[in-house]
Amino acid sequence: MTPNEPMGFAHFIAQSDVVGKTLLAILVLMSAVSWYLIVLKGITQYVRKRRSEQFLTFFWNASSLDAVRDEISTHGVHDPFAHLTSHAMHAQAHHAKYGAAKLEEAGGAQDFLTRTIKKVLDEETTRLENGLTVLATIGATAPFVGLFGTVWGVYHALIAIGMSGAGTLDKVAGPVGEALIMTGIGLAVAIPAVMGYNWLTRSNRVLTAKLDAFAFELFTFLSLGQSLQGDNVRPLSTGGAQRNRPAAA
Repeated sequence: MTPNEPMGFAHFIAQSDVVGKTLLAILVLMSAVSWYLIVLKGITQYVRKRRSEQFLTFFWNASSLDAVRDEISTHGVHDPFAHLTSHAMHAQAHHAKYGAAKLEEAGGAQDFLTRTIKKVLDEETTRLENGLTVLATIGATAPFVGLFGTVWGVYHALIAIGMSGAGTLDKVAGPVGEALIMTGIGLAVAIPAVMGYNWLTRSNRVLTAKLDAFAFELFTFLSLGQSLQGDNVRPLSTGGAQRNRPAAA
């Protein structure tokens, strides 16, 4: 390194060996994956929320369950609430027509309906959590990858300084400062991943609570033919407060 040689990110990359460049490539890949997941799941959540609101508005204003069944048959299923309603109605109709013809249909109509609703709730929860493990992993490991790059860069910088015999502060501070770039990159990758993970987890938790409350009302409609009259008939508009329900047993 000559006295007038410029210092900075470009110089650090140019002086890095295969290990340093590999660590940088890993961090860039982590950043690309995390932002892809954040943007994709953010858009998906927005679309899912809009469609869920539209279906719930129709559901609570429908004249009967037959009208809801016709709506689902005509326009299909495009949100978790419609998915749950469709499967629950199909389970009720199937058990009423064929009874307990198979082992998975054993028990009464309410038992079969309960198992079907719980199965759909588990499927929706799994779908919502898809990709979050990757975000959590990136947020937890990216700082350590960057720190490893810094340690590796400091090691080579100190070796080069020792071989040159120039141990003054101006000769040491530049290369060591350059090596800290990798730690900064690691933090820049980790912070959006952690924030995105927390945001998506919170949104999924709210949606799951609303879906759980809706499942209780749906089970009541299908099994008893009426809604609850004395206990928050519209749980979805209250933030999805959970309660003890047969569907979650």
